[in-house]
Amino acid sequence: MPLTKRQKQVLDFIAGFQDENGYCPSYEEIARGLQLASLATVHKHISSLETKNYLKRGFNQSRSLELAPRYLLEQRRSRPEEVPLLGRIAAGSPVEAVEQRETLNFADFLGGGNTFALEVRGNSMIDDHICDGDMILLEKTAAVRDGDIVVALVSGSETTLKRFYKEAGDRVRLQPANAALKPIIVEAREVQVQGRLLAVLRKYK
Repeated sequence: MPLTKRQKQVLDFIAGFQDENGYCPSYEEIARGLQLASLATVHKHISSLETKNYLKRGFNQSRSLELAPRYLLEQRRSRPEEVPLLGRIAAGSPVEAVEQRETLNFADFLGGGNTFALEVRGNSMIDDHICDGDMILLEKTAAVRDGDIVVALVSGSETTLKRFYKEAGDRVRLQPANAALKPIIVEAREVQVQGRLLAVLRKYK
């Protein structure tokens, strides 16, 4: 059974409140936030959302609401995976602006469900234009080739983002993209590749 307009508003309010505050709203806060007439009205909407498997709640607790997997899945599906690709922009000499009718599908960056994200700390890959604070998307795989940028676990304790190269004598070189830093050269058995770089995301405020 589909949600009513008011039920959708209640659900979105709860999700937004949790994102902003780190905890769920009380029934009183929902009533104030949505200008609902009474707590009984809030209880009615919460009960309906629970019946439709959009919410979970505990009893006799003021902050016991929890978004159910159904809501989170539908939110993910509703987010646009494509944006217009209107052309190309010169970063060197100017080029003629020509409008194009294409789209960029972000699903192309998400692989087959084995994709995860990390936030970069440090500047060891700065010459590959991967900067401190960037978000990177990676494919979870151990199958990589020489020159791939990978996340590697070294000696079972430290993870690092580097270019991967096989060396003679069953060794591995993890090469930084920063002339000020030396490569990490270790026995192959001490390196566990956890993922291969797919994309770099950088947000400008």
